[in-house]
Amino acid sequence: MKKDFILNNKINMTNFSKALQLIESSRYILIITHVNPDADSISSALALSNLLHENKIKHKVFNVSSDLPRNLDFISRFDKMTDQLPKFYDLVISCDCASKKRFGFEVDESIPLINFDHHASNDNFGTINLVDPMKSSTAEIVYDFFRFNGLYITKNSATALYVGIYDDSLAFSLNRCDELTFEKVNHLVEFGASPSDIANKIKRRDSLAKYRIIPKVLESLELYDEGKVATIYAKDEWFKQTGAHNRDCEEALNMIMRIQIVKVALFVRVVNGVSRISLRSKDKIDVTKVASIFGGGGHTNAAGFSIDSTDIESVRKRVLKEILETTKE
Repeated sequence: MKKDFILNNKINMTNFSKALQLIESSRYILIITHVNPDADSISSALALSNLLHENKIKHKVFNVSSDLPRNLDFISRFDKMTDQLPKFYDLVISCDCASKKRFGFEVDESIPLINFDHHASNDNFGTINLVDPMKSSTAEIVYDFFRFNGLYITKNSATALYVGIYDDSLAFSLNRCDELTFEKVNHLVEFGASPSDIANKIKRRDSLAKYRIIPKVLESLELYDEGKVATIYAKDEWFKQTGAHNRDCEEALNMIMRIQIVKVALFVRVVNGVSRISLRSKDKIDVTKVASIFGGGGHTNAAGFSIDSTDIESVRKRVLKEILETTKE
């Protein structure tokens, strides 16, 4: 049975128009993408950036680091992203940030903030919160913002939004995608987004280093609970040996999840002096229960957090213990 758009939306719809009013009354807008940005955070920000640029509204798209995923460089205005904060801004828009900690810096509490996000762990820190954990991606919520306000979606914004939905839903394979998601994607194609072009640019521009480090990561695979739980890790020395980037080994986690018997997967690697943990699961196994124990968050089938340690083995064992306890039937 077809769902009704408004009944299925967890966002107070009047907040879309309030957000637009706030944008139109601002002099300079700071759009924030989260620490270690993914495609959803970047594409949501760039869709908004294209909208603001087309309407001559001054703004900057900011990330705390200049180290950005280069496979997204085909999205319009990617080259305008910066790690330099403007001297003045009177509105903040955060994209795909479950908490202010994900900004990587502190913002002035007196400045109004529009919070676009789809994480269940989001604590509604914004002046206006456009948060719906039922959506496939933050990009899908930004799409809703465009459509509810009757804003014209150009080819550039359509491409950006398609990228965010495509990537964060693992090519539409997660259960957060419903018929409404596909209706939106169809509209984005009508507005100029090219599915084949986007898939090729995201999936077929890998570095050689990626294929040197992934075999090492896969070799670390260990299975527990009759193969239901899998763990992998990446040592710092492997990155040095191969010249790979942290992002180059993320595909290994998806590969492990393709193993039929595996229901939960844990991936540990050291990033910026701390252990970064990624969790994935199938069906109704909720890995946010594990992530929340360590101060993290995410979605039912995809969550993450950091632990202040560089001892990968001790971190792996510590998190594994919680997984085995939490997923016990």
